[in-house]
Amino acid sequence: MTVHSKSIVIHAPHDLRIECTEVVPPAPGEVQIAMAAGGICGSDLHYYHNGGFGTIKLREPMVLGHEVAGHVTALGDGVSGLEVGQLVAVSPSRACNHCKFCLEGAQNQCLNMRFYGSAMPFPHIQGAFRQVLNADTSQCVVADGLTPGEAAMAEPLAVCLHATRRAGNLVGKSVLVTGCGPIGILSIICARRAGADLIVATDLSDFTLDMARRVGVDEVVNMGDATDGLARFTPDKGTFDVLYECSGAAPALTAGIHAMRPGGTIMQLGLGGDMTLPMQAITAKELSLRGSFRFHDEFRTGVNLMRKGLIDVKPLITHTVGIDDAVSGFDLAGDRSRTMKAQIIFA
Repeated sequence: MTVHSKSIVIHAPHDLRIECTEVVPPAPGEVQIAMAAGGICGSDLHYYHNGGFGTIKLREPMVLGHEVAGHVTALGDGVSGLEVGQLVAVSPSRACNHCKFCLEGAQNQCLNMRFYGSAMPFPHIQGAFRQVLNADTSQCVVADGLTPGEAAMAEPLAVCLHATRRAGNLVGKSVLVTGCGPIGILSIICARRAGADLIVATDLSDFTLDMARRVGVDEVVNMGDATDGLARFTPDKGTFDVLYECSGAAPALTAGIHAMRPGGTIMQLGLGGDMTLPMQAITAKELSLRGSFRFHDEFRTGVNLMRKGLIDVKPLITHTVGIDDAVSGFDLAGDRSRTMKAQIIFA
């Protein structure tokens, strides 16, 4: 008997459909996974609201989703190290391991990347918001002891762990985080775990700033209430050693730069389009501007840190909906006045 799996497919802005596809057995080296939870990411929201972002546009229907976890239900030939019934976090990052960047150890820059739910290439790379997924064994990290929702948070956590690695030594440092969506909140957690002393967070939403307080930030600043809210950190050439810019908004970056001390490091995580930068201030303060894009081995590290109880992502999961209510889940995920991370339950 033919078995079908429901998937969440975007066709055009605000045209999100639940469609069925046939389930096929896992190929050699693959495992079949009954998906349990999937987090709605900012990039998913860009496809939902705008059909893409920047020059990246939908050109065909695409299954969304890349923050996922589920239980192994079948093993393909040659699979070892995994067992039926195990909870696994599934990395969406499938590097080719053959191009020049992969061979240099920079798999996140892979020239042939197959990242779930991406319209960058054509045909598009179909995503993981589906009830049944066949994945390469190398993508799966055992997450037993976690809830499926926690395991699905491994992907955004890996993004922030990668940025923290690129930021360098944070022990005793002063850190500013601009933008307190999931990436900003996870950056706060990672910076503290890496030894940061003072951490200040900015946003325009009291809800997200309350979440920042909940995960242990020292101070918060609502820049909607006072555009000069960081002014007290600017005297004597500034305060902060490291800036995690997680909003992708030029005003946030500019305000953050003026509050940085000479020799500091800007970690740009937010992807909101091209921005005009205060280059004179960057030059005069001798600031280092570093991009941070995706991750690789940090995915496994993130799962292990959660399993050891060293990082707690449970407070970030504020809403869950069933797969048939995916549209309401996407609407919730875009509401920063009450939602941090909305997740889909696939059972």
